[in-house]
Amino acid sequence: MRAHEAGALHGDIGHRGPAWLRTPVDVNALVPQLWPRQVARAADGALTVAGLDVRDLVAEYGTPAYVLDEDDLRSRARDFRAAFPDVDVYYAGKAFLCRAVVRMIAEEGLHLDVCTGGELATALSAGMPAERIGFHGNNKSTAELTRALDAGVGRIILDSFTEIDRLTALARERGVRPGVLIRVTVGVEAHTHEFIATAHEDQKFGFSLTGGAAAAAAVKVIDEGVLDLRGLHSHIGSQIFDASGFEVSARRVLALQAQIRDARGVELPELDLGGGFGIAYTTQDDPATPAELAKRLRKIVDSECAAENLLVPHLSIEPGRAVVGPAVFTLYEVGTVKDVDGIRTYVSVDGGMSDNIRTALYDASYSATLANRASTAEPLLARVVGKHCESGDIVVKDEFLPADVQPGDLVAVPGTGAYCRSMASNYNHVPRPPVVAVRNGRARLIVRRETEEDLLALDVG
Repeated sequence: MRAHEAGALHGDIGHRGPAWLRTPVDVNALVPQLWPRQVARAADGALTVAGLDVRDLVAEYGTPAYVLDEDDLRSRARDFRAAFPDVDVYYAGKAFLCRAVVRMIAEEGLHLDVCTGGELATALSAGMPAERIGFHGNNKSTAELTRALDAGVGRIILDSFTEIDRLTALARERGVRPGVLIRVTVGVEAHTHEFIATAHEDQKFGFSLTGGAAAAAAVKVIDEGVLDLRGLHSHIGSQIFDASGFEVSARRVLALQAQIRDARGVELPELDLGGGFGIAYTTQDDPATPAELAKRLRKIVDSECAAENLLVPHLSIEPGRAVVGPAVFTLYEVGTVKDVDGIRTYVSVDGGMSDNIRTALYDASYSATLANRASTAEPLLARVVGKHCESGDIVVKDEFLPADVQPGDLVAVPGTGAYCRSMASNYNHVPRPPVVAVRNGRARLIVRRETEEDLLALDVG
């Protein structure tokens, strides 16, 4: 079901919940694949993370708050490194980036992908080695490219002929030869939401394969000889569970690589297959493990290279959501509980679309649980909504909570590490929540809560 332009509520046509959502036997039970690995319930029913009671976290940091299980994030990064030992794993910083996370992924041996000057500044300020940074983006400014060259960024992903000319001129001026990849639009629409499927032809990213632009871009870079063309790049979408899209993409992009070899005698040494690996937001999701992904992707690449008589290129991938998404949950406090004529029960919390826009924007589904206590009450199908002045301000469209949920209770929503804080806003002048990292029984603030003073400091009127 597509999200309605006026808000998620307007696209809703029923109140009994989706077919996949089953009434739980125990409304207090946690579904392990949805939560950070160190989340559990204490004897009194309250959630704990890495040994810390969420009620204590709320007492110190308030609500709403993003809670990051640092060991969970690190272990997921290590899982990718172990599954792809001879592949460059670039953490896609757009999922969530702050200096503490940059340091975590750097310490775990990952590279970092950025797509704006602000992300690049964050990466450099946190000490990420520039040679381990990749720079994406469909409209990199001259200033951004200049900064990337001066910092010694390891690779720049070219996205337009204008950018080729712009970067070539800058490189000539500086007497440098930066490594570049060409982003290829391969015409594959992944099995995902239309708004986040990025490889079909009618979109802003990359060079078209079918129209010949990708081949022309490669020939242009090779013939000019200023930029170091290392390979091709393909990204087919987000929240992908089916490897068949990667198979079609790899086949097409490696056919282009063979075409470039035949036209210019150059066999490009690298290939980036992108990211978009899915995670479990609800019980309907069944994501592959990094080991399973590695097995499938290697088989695809080996087969296609053999078919094209190509040497197997050095691979890179770009997981973002799959590393940080499951490592974070958001804590809210319930403000009101409203039964609307027996049609639906609305549980209003003290955050909403300003800290998680994905439900309204993508019609995304989330789960939730009562976090401050256990309950013996019957399961109640509820909708968790925010405090903003929008009917589409929905956090969790349908979830079973205890029927005795009440004002003052805490509700936790898992899977909020990716694209929640990154896409957060100050809609209705609501300050953005903090990010609290928990490890070994200790909590630390890695992004502080915004204040009204922060909002007013930008208002110079």
